[in-house]
Amino acid sequence: MEDLFELLKYLFLGLFQGITEPIPISSSGHLEIAEYFFGLEIEGLSFALLVNTASLFAVLFIYREDIMRLIRNGLRFVTTREKDAEADFRFIIFLIIGTIPAGVIGILFEDFIDENLASIKTVGLTLLVTGLALWLIRNLRGRKNDADLSYKDAIIVGLAQAVALIPGISRSGATIVAAMSLGMKQETALRFSFLLYIPVSVGGMILGFSDILKDENLASLALPYTIAFIASLIASYFSLKWFMNIMAKGNLKYFAIYCFIAGPLVFFLS
Repeated sequence: MEDLFELLKYLFLGLFQGITEPIPISSSGHLEIAEYFFGLEIEGLSFALLVNTASLFAVLFIYREDIMRLIRNGLRFVTTREKDAEADFRFIIFLIIGTIPAGVIGILFEDFIDENLASIKTVGLTLLVTGLALWLIRNLRGRKNDADLSYKDAIIVGLAQAVALIPGISRSGATIVAAMSLGMKQETALRFSFLLYIPVSVGGMILGFSDILKDENLASLALPYTIAFIASLIASYFSLKWFMNIMAKGNLKYFAIYCFIAGPLVFFLS
């Protein structure tokens, strides 16, 4: 019976991570909530890395055509300097620039964030911050397409992604809020946000790979981890597809309302 409960726990956590990763309510914050209120202790050092990797695979699959186009046109511009490939080459450069702030701040301040900000009270407060930011941009309708982006846009959105290292600040929410505040269309903001997620997630996966190999619980948790990975992969795929539809309709206010309700509840009940 205990083994069954263990499998169900990891199934739930995988689904929970997968559902909350793409949408702007902070997956890391919600894993903190699940652990705190449901008493779900996660064994092993590599669980977060595992489920985040599953979400990464879902994002890669959904945006595979955009990724292949960017790679193809980026290489074409480097070798031929053809004008019709320049916009995609610049987009790649902007993604690289946007990745730098989170990478640098993550390396320098990861321990500080884990020791001082990774608490359930922090999550309650930062969910309110996420909700307020989403509410402020709920009616924005930008005009910028992929070809209209600038270095300034890339830096600001990259800084927003760095702020999302704080638990409870949604990564997708922070980057989309920044992007739409800069005048990007919903589709462009969403695409830039999730393509920006890829290098950061890949970097984290590479840096954390040694933790997986050193994890003493890895052998005993092989089956629960596999279940969590598959659950997170499937849930991330459908959650992102759903969120893309929400973005197209401009219904971000519902996520803001959710954060306004969840934030105070988490803060005062913890």
